[in-house]
Amino acid sequence: MEMRKIVVLVEDVEAARAALLWALDNLLRYGDSIILLHVLPFLSSFSKPQSTSTATATTTNNKLRSLRLKGFHLALSFKHLCDSSLDTKVEIVVTPGDPDGNTIASMVRDIGASTLLVIDTDI
Repeated sequence: MEMRKIVVLVEDVEAARAALLWALDNLLRYGDSIILLHVLPFLSSFSKPQSTSTATATTTNNKLRSLRLKGFHLALSFKHLCDSSLDTKVEIVVTPGDPDGNTIASMVRDIGASTLLVIDTDI
């Protein structure tokens, strides 16, 4: 059997944790790999060219660093749910989003994932 890469979107909602647990129980096979993907919200200030002010650039970089750290900690809490799965490689990816929402699709394509698990928080 070929190893599959399963991407699970990480969000700070209980439904996302439930989706991961469902995937672990119903989708995951021995040797599969889970990629926990957290996409940071798009913030236009992070994509603009750096201003001439060093203080502004430092503040922007600190905000981005803080968001990445929070996203990583969130993904770590999801990783702990995976610890009981046998022979499962778990990776964490935290990346900034884009205004068009193409980040998820391009990440899944770049990773070579066979499955993408998302939740609809609008239900």
